[in-house]
Amino acid sequence: MDQVSEGRSGLIGSVENTETGAILYDREVIDHICGMSFRPDSWQRAEPVTGFLRSAGRGNTMFVSDGREEFVLRHYRRGGLPGRVNPDLYVWLGEERTRAFREWRLLKRLVEMGLRVPRPAAARYRRVATFFYTADLLTVREPGIRALSDRLVDSPATEDFWRGTGEGIYRFHKAGVCHADLNAYNVQVDAADRIFLLDFDRGRLLPPGAWQQRNLARLYRSLSKIRKLEPRVAFSDTNWRQLIQGYSSAARSP
Repeated sequence: MDQVSEGRSGLIGSVENTETGAILYDREVIDHICGMSFRPDSWQRAEPVTGFLRSAGRGNTMFVSDGREEFVLRHYRRGGLPGRVNPDLYVWLGEERTRAFREWRLLKRLVEMGLRVPRPAAARYRRVATFFYTADLLTVREPGIRALSDRLVDSPATEDFWRGTGEGIYRFHKAGVCHADLNAYNVQVDAADRIFLLDFDRGRLLPPGAWQQRNLARLYRSLSKIRKLEPRVAFSDTNWRQLIQGYSSAARSP
């Protein structure tokens, strides 16, 4: 268990040293932090995130609550073949290059830009031996949102929905937001079908470029894949054209 040992000023937010690393947090969101805050069993209520297909992630994400506020607690895990050998260790390259601190700072900036992303509460890294670390992120839970994949199982989406989704993605691209894995799980929608993006691990702010089309291509592949996996997913090439029309229309607007 990590105990806070010393406070210091961060670039954005407050940073507390611990026995094995440090915690970065926003005092306006969470006024007290310690290593126990990153253990699900230390919260009054904790439950795993569930969802259709892969929308719950890799089993590393929990909804937690102190009885008043609700948060999303995520432990960083590696995917693919590397994750089978080394599930959660990352190479140490310095505090500001840890996955958790970088994502926390990016989310903080995106919130300030008025974009629909999770508000960051706290981020932690823990040093493991000399060359590695593990990481965790705590964000404020956004009520009523669900993965795009889940939304498409429930009922077919209208043309307005797809055009609105394209417009929403363009707003992120216009702000220079490059999502490293724009897929049907990280694109979320609320009850009014407005989009909300999750999981900015490895995300960046970039000038306009080819990455924008690569983002869209990644989302198309994801939607096509889940359509093959689950016949109930209501997605067609016509829907994709509607999304692109919404994106292009927003790009032409002043």
